Amino acid sequence: MEELAIKMSNIVKSFGSAAPVLKDVTLKVGVGEIHALLGENGAGKSTLMNVLGGVIPMDSGKIELFGKEVSISNAKESQNYGVSFIHQELNVVNDMLVYENMFLGYEEETKWKCLKRNEMIRKSQEIFDSMNVNLDPLELVGNMPASSKQILEIAKSLLRKAKIIIMDEPTTSLTVPEIEQVFDLMRGLAKKGVTIIFISHKLGEVVEFCDKYTVLRNGEMVAFGQVTDEKGEKISTEEIARMMTGKDVQGLEIYKPRPMGEEVLRVEGLSSGRYFHDISFSVHKGEILGFTGLLGDGKEELVRCLFGDIPKTGGKVILNGQEVHFKSPKQATKHKVGFLPSDRKENAIIKDLSVAENMTIVALKKCMKGGVYLSHKEEHNVTSRYKETLHIKLGNYNDLITSLSGGNQQKVVLAKWLYAKPDVMILCNPTQGVDIGAKNEIYNEIFEIAKTGVAVIVTSGEAQEIMKLCDRVKVMFHGEMNGTLEREELDEETIMILSTGAGQRKGE
Repeated sequence: MEELAIKMSNIVKSFGSAAPVLKDVTLKVGVGEIHALLGENGAGKSTLMNVLGGVIPMDSGKIELFGKEVSISNAKESQNYGVSFIHQELNVVNDMLVYENMFLGYEEETKWKCLKRNEMIRKSQEIFDSMNVNLDPLELVGNMPASSKQILEIAKSLLRKAKIIIMDEPTTSLTVPEIEQVFDLMRGLAKKGVTIIFISHKLGEVVEFCDKYTVLRNGEMVAFGQVTDEKGEKISTEEIARMMTGKDVQGLEIYKPRPMGEEVLRVEGLSSGRYFHDISFSVHKGEILGFTGLLGDGKEELVRCLFGDIPKTGGKVILNGQEVHFKSPKQATKHKVGFLPSDRKENAIIKDLSVAENMTIVALKKCMKGGVYLSHKEEHNVTSRYKETLHIKLGNYNDLITSLSGGNQQKVVLAKWLYAKPDVMILCNPTQGVDIGAKNEIYNEIFEIAKTGVAVIVTSGEAQEIMKLCDRVKVMFHGEMNGTLEREELDEETIMILSTGAGQRKGE
């Protein structure tokens, strides 16, 4: 009989008077198993793991770890049982050094209560060496890229000798080699008996990486099984998507052709220090222009420069026929440029504000009555409208934005800009951390934006996303433009060749 690391039985959880988020859910995971926990945004995955991680209490049910029933009332107790939760929204402190993050809450002290600084640095370096990663214990975390922060989170769990590791969207900010490195590391840990729960909307990774899966839908467990059957055949991503949504969503044709109008934005020879050099392109009304490449290729910095977040060191930006010089995002917003950043937690949501307040903050004047005071009724009307349009799952308009799942937060950020009605809409990784069903909803809304005549710029490292959305694609490599692909030329192989610098196709 299989030895179970985790057995969560008949878990029920509600928030206030709302319908239960978890309805009698059971989860069984074996020792040393890599188990995928799947479902759409709002299906209950994060809530179930927050119960296991001690972040929130369950209303009823039973938790057994390694055959013994346990009571988990806070995160510290969960960690004491050997559970480590690596959240989708990274839990690092940017103003502290790497080794300080590694030992935060677990500081080593002398008998005189002095910190053992050198000892903590040494142990941090040992963990990094065992992982074969290049992290400096003395580097300020705020200076590190997102991929290094993700690896730091994994290193923290290894330092604490975790027996169970929950990984929520762990590869979102990683390059392909880094993903393979993390997978190799996790496989090695699983062979040593570490149990891994893997939450991801990248279904290809689930098929490649996991042993078993559990699917939640609307707070209920709807499927459980082996990724590879007795004949050695793997489950298809289409079948997983069908179980998650209750319908066929992967086979849908997403792209919608539409008329395009006059030029809205032209960029000539734009440069910004070490980030990117001599970039030129134009985008027209109704067009969806894509930028892709590998992590660190400069595409994110390029669009941040267009939004006034990074200064340009050369070149021109011409908007609606007039040269503009944006020195701040506020100036760009006033010129009707919208921007959905890739880092939702740090740059897109305001955690202390409600769903309605987050949705209307960019165009707050439109919610003013008589230009004198804020109309909460109008705020709620706006929220209600986009809740229906984007199928946002929320309890109350006045709930904090942090009460929503990551995917639903992303929809709120998108709705914020839909309400503002920009002339140019820049979308960085627009479906990052979003399930396949919600991805299609967001894609459809992007096409609707373009159909109204908005010039849309999309950056994404996912070739499939670029191919589904874009009319033209610019491929970047090491801060330079390495090629332009028309829609009929788009395929994953060509995109990868240009992204890696193996080929070159210049042109507007």
